[in-house]
Amino acid sequence: MSEPADSGEPPPELRLTTAEWGLWQAFRNGTQHDLRCGEPELDDPNGDHPWGPERTVRARVIALLLLHGPPPLLGRVASLHLTGALVTGCLDLAGGSVEPYFELRSCRFEDEVRMPEARVNTARFVDCYLPRFDAARLTTDGDLHLPRCSIPEGIKLTDATIGTDLLLNEATVGSGRRTRAIAADGVHVSQELQASLLVTDGQVSLRGAAVGSSLHMFGSVLRNPRGRVALYAPQMTVDQVASFADAGRTNALQLYGATPPTGTRYDFSTQGGTRWRTKHFECTGGMVLDDGRFGSSLVIDNARLEMQRDQELSLRRITTPELTFTPQLPERGLVVLSGAGVEKLMDRASSWPQDHRLWMAGFTYAHAIPKEGHFNVRERLQWINAATAEYAPEPYEQLAAMYRNSGEDTNARIVLLAKQRRRRETLPLPGKVWGVLQDWTVAYGYRPAQAALWMAVLWLTGALLFEAHRPAALKDGEAPHWNATLYALDLLLPVISFGQDTAWDPAGGYQWIAAVLVLAGWVLATTVAAGATRLLRRQ
Repeated sequence: MSEPADSGEPPPELRLTTAEWGLWQAFRNGTQHDLRCGEPELDDPNGDHPWGPERTVRARVIALLLLHGPPPLLGRVASLHLTGALVTGCLDLAGGSVEPYFELRSCRFEDEVRMPEARVNTARFVDCYLPRFDAARLTTDGDLHLPRCSIPEGIKLTDATIGTDLLLNEATVGSGRRTRAIAADGVHVSQELQASLLVTDGQVSLRGAAVGSSLHMFGSVLRNPRGRVALYAPQMTVDQVASFADAGRTNALQLYGATPPTGTRYDFSTQGGTRWRTKHFECTGGMVLDDGRFGSSLVIDNARLEMQRDQELSLRRITTPELTFTPQLPERGLVVLSGAGVEKLMDRASSWPQDHRLWMAGFTYAHAIPKEGHFNVRERLQWINAATAEYAPEPYEQLAAMYRNSGEDTNARIVLLAKQRRRRETLPLPGKVWGVLQDWTVAYGYRPAQAALWMAVLWLTGALLFEAHRPAALKDGEAPHWNATLYALDLLLPVISFGQDTAWDPAGGYQWIAAVLVLAGWVLATTVAAGATRLLRRQ
């Protein structure tokens, strides 16, 4: 095909139709070419009503305008704005360089749109029907918008580079005969990736994706009934917030957007605007966010997760300053936080699965704050027990360190005591017996008051016994005045001496009673001293 003449007239061999001739002139004017009839039912690109030749445009004409279009009229900027057209043939811009801005609205494409390895400024397909959108390794200087589009055969954006925003709000994307609805491994988005109210049938793959600002999936519905994973996004980097949460009144401004075309037209208010509807984020299948880096926060809030027993919400080794984990409790499947590291964990007790469906070996956090309701230390211990089918010390030590750093030393001791009790279950019988004895007497040293109480009981018992059975003096005439209370206290207290224990010589079984008091005194007094030291250090 020959290039258009400098006069701006189309090549004669194109034989433009009336609709195409209007598009040609609108391109030179930089104005919109609208082929809609004005009836919403007939203008629906997803409808069954046929569109005749009066609103049909060949894809080759669009490609010619974008790749080798005519010069604009004087004082105008050439751009393609096409609305309500039936586009026949494959729109193939593969490897091309497109300078003009183009936007196609409410168009119905008979064949796929191909833009692999193309370079464009800004491309917008709004409320269109596209069988498939293939733009692997696409480079844009501006936006790539696909809001409200129906794409039954899927989107391919592998290794694409988007100069500003990638918009997929309210799109409906299928996988056709493939496994992936959206294949966007390695995609780089300089600013926001908005995929709110997105509906997919098939896997959404964002492995290694990089988002320069935020990732929003408010109210999206991701389904992959034929595979294990619905969202596969390991090694993803988001410089600010990644949100998988409800779409509703609180984030309506983010959804509607500030740049044309608006992000969504979903009406969150009921008729009259008195009530606000909420659309939940739903995921049927596993979610994999392993090794992700989230610069500000990762939010999984009130999400509905439908998983099978072998599927996971996997957050292995993620790093983020703040993790909000408040989804609805999944009935099946695993929640995995192994090796993850966060500064602040915001959660609620009812969101964590039980029955050892929570794995968090090596999970570290500096602060744990309940976002809703109360989450006391007993519930935290149940949370750890649910995550450790077999005893592991790290989760207990991490929780105790968090309480200690927050100044809650009492809770820290409760956690460490629970750790010792759980460890006791793994010991052989002699170790269990010794552990029970330590627990019963000194609570493994984590309850100094209990040790002090035992010291008082032993002191009273010893005083009564030795008052009833006074021992003989070691040296007649040199022994101090007999005092059973001081003698029992002298036996119990290590280091400190009142001169009673070295002056009297108990005989028979009372020697063993004295020995027991001395040994018990060392153990109990050491426990009490350690508790007092912790108290003084904290003050």
